[in-house]
Amino acid sequence: MGPSSGQLMGRRRSALGVRLDSLAKWMLRFRIVSVPARIIANSSYAWSFVSRTDRIRANRLGSRLKEGGLPQHVSIIMDGNRRFAWNSQLDRNIGHNQGKEKLKEVMNWILDLEIPYFTVYALSTENINERSEEELEALYDLYVSGLTEISEDPKIHSRRVKVQAVGRLEMLPDRVRESIRIAEDATSEYSDFLFTVCLAYGGREEIVDAVREVAAAHAEGEISLESIDTGQISSRLYTSNLPDPDLVIRTSGEERISNFLLWQIAYSELHFTDVHWPSFTKSDLYEALESFQKRRRKYGK
Repeated sequence: MGPSSGQLMGRRRSALGVRLDSLAKWMLRFRIVSVPARIIANSSYAWSFVSRTDRIRANRLGSRLKEGGLPQHVSIIMDGNRRFAWNSQLDRNIGHNQGKEKLKEVMNWILDLEIPYFTVYALSTENINERSEEELEALYDLYVSGLTEISEDPKIHSRRVKVQAVGRLEMLPDRVRESIRIAEDATSEYSDFLFTVCLAYGGREEIVDAVREVAAAHAEGEISLESIDTGQISSRLYTSNLPDPDLVIRTSGEERISNFLLWQIAYSELHFTDVHWPSFTKSDLYEALESFQKRRRKYGK
């Protein structure tokens, strides 16, 4: 028995949707289109329209995603809070707060897709050295409130999400480290999902710290020079309990890694979007996942 007329119509709509998406992506290669599109996409005036249309678009993309394999580990460089605020003529701290709320939304989307590993880049060592004390203090307050909300979130507990923070955490104020401890303790027995927040983190610093541990182990006679290999380094990284990311997403239009998981992303797929982090939608996530599904991962073969 052949496909019904309804099935044929659904396939035609899906094919048309793919063509329209491809046409839009092709047009966005040109600055005359991409620059005004970026401004519009990240403006506060677009929010109500986006919220209404995103559900329809996300449903279409979601049905296509189920036909392919999803990544096991998604990492996101959450960029664009300040630019979102500037474009919307809002205070910088409002942009950061909107970014915190967006993370809670995206966490729910990741959990609904049953992606077991989710890692975010929240604060770099460079941020600590370069940002003003006023901005950093506001960020630290957000981390405290965000970690407290996570540790008390019923969905985190019902879905058995383990929470951990990695980085040079000794660079953080006591109040942030205490909030990290509380969130980690509250979820330490869970293993269904692992949510990792990179705070006071730098990829180069992580590798340096791992190499120091290897050197110390060799000096103490615990390992021989000949036994030092990539596994010895990997086992001493902050993220040694994580698989390498399958997909890294960066928001806000920048197409660089910015010292994030440099060792771990050797074979990760990268996806860049112009949308600022607070404006990131479920459709934007689904587009990144669909892009991942279309790629051939060769691992050097």
